[in-house]
Amino acid sequence: MKIRPPQTLCAIAAILVTALASCAKPEKSVTYKNPINVAFGDPFVLKASDGKYYMYGTSENEKGFRACVSDDLANWTDIGRVYEGALPESWTLKNFWAPEVYEINKKYYMLFSADWKENPANELENFRIGVAVSDSPRGPFKDLMNRPIFDPGYPIIDANLWFENGRVFLYYSRCCYKNPVASEVADWAKQRGWFKEIEESWIYGVEIKPDFSGIIGEPRLLLRPPLKMDDTQAEWESRSVTSREVNRRWTEGSFIFKKNGTYYMMYSANYYGGQNYAVGYATSDNPLGPFKKAENNPVLQKNTDNGGDVTGTGHNMVFTHANGTLYCVYHGRTTKTGNRRVVFIDPLEIKPNGQLIVNGPTTTPQTIK
Repeated sequence: MKIRPPQTLCAIAAILVTALASCAKPEKSVTYKNPINVAFGDPFVLKASDGKYYMYGTSENEKGFRACVSDDLANWTDIGRVYEGALPESWTLKNFWAPEVYEINKKYYMLFSADWKENPANELENFRIGVAVSDSPRGPFKDLMNRPIFDPGYPIIDANLWFENGRVFLYYSRCCYKNPVASEVADWAKQRGWFKEIEESWIYGVEIKPDFSGIIGEPRLLLRPPLKMDDTQAEWESRSVTSREVNRRWTEGSFIFKKNGTYYMMYSANYYGGQNYAVGYATSDNPLGPFKKAENNPVLQKNTDNGGDVTGTGHNMVFTHANGTLYCVYHGRTTKTGNRRVVFIDPLEIKPNGQLIVNGPTTTPQTIK
């Protein structure tokens, strides 16, 4: 038997690898244009283990949640209602907002906000956060419990989760409702006779039990609107007040992710139904803070001041594509879509100095490779 020298075997292997590579199917790129063909508010994208992308979001006057599915992020198909609320056995009543879905051990868990049926004081805003579960990303999702995860004693919305080393962290926004806050901005508006008080929403974080049955410890206040008017964040976070739009300042729609050892928490400010809805971010070295707001805020806002056609950009999330690119998914409005919230997807990058940049809002063709 003739033994081939090692270098000959290496040469043959190289030829085989080259031949196989030439036969392999090239990665297909897709082109899309914002806004995509999905009319959701508060969009959330899940890359499921079946290889498909699923998008969940808030639909107008929907007693539950609908979903869309895509193979390539560019073309989306509505798969109908995946969660139905306001049922006799459910804790939910109305106002189904901001669903997020997580795949855990071949189960799919949906975190969402809704009005709680238990309302002895007849509060106008009675939102709490609950969880539903399904064997499929297509649903049907069923309430995991006949109650919210926990009751902080005030209305809360916009659940977001972070998993790390067997621990689970929940982030949420306390609603503006009945939360008037003293600040220089509130004094400024009152002196002009515009508003008697300014209500605010704040973002909290808390560790929760892995089975979602309750919280561990007490919630921590992580982000809130600035108290001082000379704060570098005050101008953009107060536009709903300074434009005389409404007597509220929001800090809501949080989304947390980790990059290069730093926790990035993105959040939305201003009235979600107005033109000034915008996104900023803060950073920390701990999932429960303290968080420091970024100097380059806002990183996503209306572009009509620069000749564009997009307003109301906010309530975003971030995912990593198979090609390594980070994408920011959010809702916004255009002149054509009017008051209807539609979905945008734009690239997001973290600069070498840690600065976060969203390359949007765009309405020109984009390519995903």
